[in-house]
Amino acid sequence: MKVFVNHKTKQLFVCVLLIFLLFLLINGVCAGLMPRRAVFLVSLLSVCEGILILTVLYLYIRGQDRIIEDAILRIRDYLAGNRDVRIECEEEGVLYRLFHEVNVLAAVLNAHAENESSAKKVLKDTISDISHQLKTPLAALNIYNGLMQEEAEQSPAFKEFTELSEQELDRIETLVQNLLKMAKLDAGTLVFEKTGQNVSEMMEEIGRRFEVRARQEGKTLMLSGSDGIFLACDRSWLMEAVSNLVKNAFDHTERGGAIRIEWSQSAAVVQIRVCDDGAGIHPEDLPYIFKRFYRSRFSKDTEGIGLGLPLAKAVIEAHSGTIEVDSEPGVGTVFTASFLIPADRLYGSPDIRKPLGCK
Repeated sequence: MKVFVNHKTKQLFVCVLLIFLLFLLINGVCAGLMPRRAVFLVSLLSVCEGILILTVLYLYIRGQDRIIEDAILRIRDYLAGNRDVRIECEEEGVLYRLFHEVNVLAAVLNAHAENESSAKKVLKDTISDISHQLKTPLAALNIYNGLMQEEAEQSPAFKEFTELSEQELDRIETLVQNLLKMAKLDAGTLVFEKTGQNVSEMMEEIGRRFEVRARQEGKTLMLSGSDGIFLACDRSWLMEAVSNLVKNAFDHTERGGAIRIEWSQSAAVVQIRVCDDGAGIHPEDLPYIFKRFYRSRFSKDTEGIGLGLPLAKAVIEAHSGTIEVDSEPGVGTVFTASFLIPADRLYGSPDIRKPLGCK
């Protein structure tokens, strides 16, 4: 029987059998020598036999429990990052077969991790090469286009052509940069340097970036939030994510419209909202707006490349945050990014409101 393959289990059954036979023999001898007290002696010996068997069972179960506890500690050690730890499984039995399979699983996971690490390194190197190869021709094209613009002062048609050419070059450069950023995020080659940052300062800097565009397009940009909210984040990357949301709001808001950047803190959650009163998002598009290169058949935007929102979502989620969207066609859109913060970093201060680019 397979149950007797393990020598400890076999020893347990042999030990219990010997105890039973020994006490059976003792009971027979006592009954023959002292028949008048046989009932008392048999009862006493039965109690002693039961206690001895229970003691043997307890020692066996305690030994098995220690083996399992040791296996649990080794598994936890593996989960903590020690990839070389293994469970001892030199003996026979079902339990040790289970330990052996766990060791095999750990070896397979290590192999997959090594392969993934190698693949990420190859992808990182490839991305770096592509970035270098693309920057050179793009820079050259921009220089050539600038020279043509200087020569096009006397020809309105040619000047218009060079201006359109510059716009397309800018679009190509933006597309390439966003593709490289998305590829790095997918490959896991980016290391976010998270430090405590003042959310108000970050949002005000983003506001300054869009201040000129707001004036040029006749739109209002408002900032609203507390000046004492702090968030552990990579400043440049999180600002880029929020900037993409703001850019999206500008792209879909008509002249005279308003864009608001709001931030707040409630309990252990920091929220950053980007709101607009623009065209809104059609309900049919809501499930797909974070998909790369997605183009809505209802959108009037012909300049977008469909990477801004996916990039923003990837960066926010890399900061252990979530992003939600609430929109109604013809009314506006609200993007809400939520971040959990440790309890020891909770701050609070009165709200401040500061308009930027208002007329």
